[in-house]
Amino acid sequence: MVTLSACGSSGSASGSGGDSKTVTLVSHDSWAASKSVVSAFEKESGYTVKVLKDGDAGQAVNKAILTKDNPQGDVFFGVDNTLLSRAVDNGLFQPYEAKGLDQVGAQYQLDKGEHRVTPIDYGDICVNYDKKYFADHNLTPPATFDDLTKPAYKNLLVTENAATSSPGLGFLLGTVAKYGDGDTAGWQSYWKKLKDNGVKVVDGWEQAYDQEFSGSAGGRKAGGDRPLVVSYASSPPAEVVYAQPRPKTAPTGVATGTCFRQIEFAGLLSNAHNSKGAKAFIDFLISRRFQEDMPLNMFVYPVVQGAKVPAEFTEYGPAAKSPETMAPGRIAANRDQWVKSWTSLVLK
Repeated sequence: MVTLSACGSSGSASGSGGDSKTVTLVSHDSWAASKSVVSAFEKESGYTVKVLKDGDAGQAVNKAILTKDNPQGDVFFGVDNTLLSRAVDNGLFQPYEAKGLDQVGAQYQLDKGEHRVTPIDYGDICVNYDKKYFADHNLTPPATFDDLTKPAYKNLLVTENAATSSPGLGFLLGTVAKYGDGDTAGWQSYWKKLKDNGVKVVDGWEQAYDQEFSGSAGGRKAGGDRPLVVSYASSPPAEVVYAQPRPKTAPTGVATGTCFRQIEFAGLLSNAHNSKGAKAFIDFLISRRFQEDMPLNMFVYPVVQGAKVPAEFTEYGPAAKSPETMAPGRIAANRDQWVKSWTSLVLK
């Protein structure tokens, strides 16, 4: 995802969203939408949209839970399948069955029947590589999880902290799905190899991708020296779309054997000041207008059936064909212990 400025107008809205004509959206830093699309919602609904960004998705979810009794806003967007159980188990959302939900693919409706959250988008968390680095060093880019532990890729990978970052957690879950939970040959053994091979861990995606990664526009400007980064399968098209002039090919590639499928949701906050406006906004998020606007703003795929996907995605960032996945129940039962074990193993 690409960090962009907040959209929508603030009008005379108060920070609490107490004004019945203001809908306050709380999200991660990567929220973005075309001003024309948000303005159309405002005009048709009569509500003014205010956006509050709270860092990486993991940080934003944790803060929303801590402030749930007096929330910052009305709608939360950006909780994903890796953190869903933490949010719902802590009572972050109140049920709402969105209008148009019947047009959302059944495979994305992980809270079906409860309606505490509404699926909005999906994407794949994958290792990205800097094409120029590997060409200059006459080195084949890694393609799989196993490749990342090989000596040829020592000190090349940067990833996010699984305890504070959703892509970091997604990458950890991808390794658990791949290698299992065994003590000797499971994911812990894999991470020991990855640590021995010089993996670098930073707090969040923005730091990893825009500062440490040598292949991104931001990373090149910041002097990043890691040619491998945990990011998204849709990051290469972002590098093309925002480059001036546009290159003919993406400067970054995806190690397709390292992907984990991520689904993002929105929910009506339990103590929202403007529940009516929040419901209208959630309906808007799964409208065809927003779903087709979303890919080139947040670089994720729509969940509504028949929504058009931009050509840039087809050419530069197709979704992974066989990403690792994990049942929400398994994530809920084991996530906290896996993160605790990962922290002890990797960060200490």
